[in-house]
Amino acid sequence: MSDPFPDPLAPARRALDRGDYGQVLRLLEPLENRYPPTTPEGGRLQLLRATACMGQGDTAAALACCRQARRCADATLRQQAGELVEVLEAPALSRPREWSLTLPELGGVEPVSGSLRRRARRAGAATPPGPPPPPPVGPTRAPLGLAVLVTILLLLTLLLGGCVQVRSELHFGAPGRLQLVQQLSPSQGQPPGPWQRQFAAALQDLGLRPRPAPGQGSGVVRLEGPMQPAASTLNTLAVSARQAARLAGVSLPPAQLHWQERNWLVGVRQELALEFDLRAAGGVPGVEVSLDLQPLRPRAVRRSLPEPVQVRASRRGDGGPRLRWPLRLGERNRLELRCWRWSPLGLGAVAIGAALVLVLVLAGLRQRLGFGWPQLPA
Repeated sequence: MSDPFPDPLAPARRALDRGDYGQVLRLLEPLENRYPPTTPEGGRLQLLRATACMGQGDTAAALACCRQARRCADATLRQQAGELVEVLEAPALSRPREWSLTLPELGGVEPVSGSLRRRARRAGAATPPGPPPPPPVGPTRAPLGLAVLVTILLLLTLLLGGCVQVRSELHFGAPGRLQLVQQLSPSQGQPPGPWQRQFAAALQDLGLRPRPAPGQGSGVVRLEGPMQPAASTLNTLAVSARQAARLAGVSLPPAQLHWQERNWLVGVRQELALEFDLRAAGGVPGVEVSLDLQPLRPRAVRRSLPEPVQVRASRRGDGGPRLRWPLRLGERNRLELRCWRWSPLGLGAVAIGAALVLVLVLAGLRQRLGFGWPQLPA
């Protein structure tokens, strides 16, 4: 399924991953006029340029790009630019002379081979030298220390990021329309981690806009999408799941989302099937994922695996009951829903038709009894 919201900065990010800093700057140059630094896209563009300039060793150009990014309207991007400016403006520390090893010039050192030959001639050795002795250090071993160090650093990065709760919400509106809301909550008392900030930026690229989260603590990010056709909303949900897996460094199969709707005049029969294969994400620590559906009643759930659907008390302004489906990492999660959305207009038309039939039946009975058809008073 193609991405409905192509990222104009994606080619530059791929070039940056390859280490081709010159190509990054060439790709970003024609985009500067389209995305001013005050916009979120412009702020991310300036941060990419700063990273490429740092890779080329041009600290002055990197500082200029970071100062441009600090004018962005996105508070997260301004914070990232400020942190990068502090790193670039930090004073260089002098290295003590005792920490360096000075090697003599090669021209002033006598070759070892010449010295050995002279000693052999003086000694008058007639027998050829034997094979060199084996190395005293034993056989070469695999560099396990570096692999262990890299693994420890990766685990520390994930643990220092803190526990993150990712809660997706599907709001059912008029027939055929859904709204997607994403809420990211760090662990209590912890600031947002780098994964949370990057995922929030990716969601904004998909068209979700940040909104205040009433009743939530600091660091909670809530992004709401528009109420739009169900197919577009489900496509955005699938793309956001793929972006979250990419940022976490996990390769997941595409999410399977099936939506079917039939109009029967008096109401609309809706069927929704969701499947998220998270078996490859079992080793990701500190992440809790759930999906809220509202307004929806518990009897609409046909199947929920491996976790059962939980009934939550509706909050003020939610407009109806709310269900929560926890997703388990390391398992294949599947949810099937089937419900009716009654149409007030269709139900009113059926009620009017039934009333007309009843009036005609009563009028026929009156005529058979000899009273004739009803008439207006003279």
